[in-house]
Amino acid sequence: MSANLERSNGRLKFTGWATSVTPQSSASDPAETEALKCLEQGTTKLEEGDLQGAKSLYQRSNEIKRSASSLFNLGVTHYHLKEYDDAISSWKESISLQPSSPDAHTNLASAYIISPVSRPDLALHHLGIACSLSPEDPEIAFNHAAVLEATGRLEEALEEYKRSQKFGVERAAVHIRNVGAKILGQKMKELDNSDKKQA
Repeated sequence: MSANLERSNGRLKFTGWATSVTPQSSASDPAETEALKCLEQGTTKLEEGDLQGAKSLYQRSNEIKRSASSLFNLGVTHYHLKEYDDAISSWKESISLQPSSPDAHTNLASAYIISPVSRPDLALHHLGIACSLSPEDPEIAFNHAAVLEATGRLEEALEEYKRSQKFGVERAAVHIRNVGAKILGQKMKELDNSDKKQA
């Protein structure tokens, strides 16, 4: 599975879809075999850029037999179709079936950020979980840092950008400098205000 937020022109975006079967799958279950077939066909449609076709197949897969993978991918189609409430519902249900998926938590965070009623608090909650599930994933750390920075939690953002850079995200260096400058600017302003109060 591959999914993450990425900064692009100052906005967070999401990429990726599930391609694996849940661990408890069994080829002897005809319903599961049919659901898996719909999941695979949906992924083919998704790769071809046919979002509506993929969405229909993922919905069919879920009607036959719900799985974390089909719900995850259904969330992907909803997200790209700008159906953010539906994407959030799909990813929340996917997480209820497979709580240890850092990708689902990361994508859910993206939907919370980009939806018409942005919820950075919930995005940070799910990015925190994703970071704990995949502590060496540099993109998750980067995205966690971006939301922390956007919400004014600069010291924490700086640490996450540094972790992201440590694990290979080169573009984090620019953000480290920028956040460092913001922190310095805040400290200078606080010092200036303190001097004015004493005068």
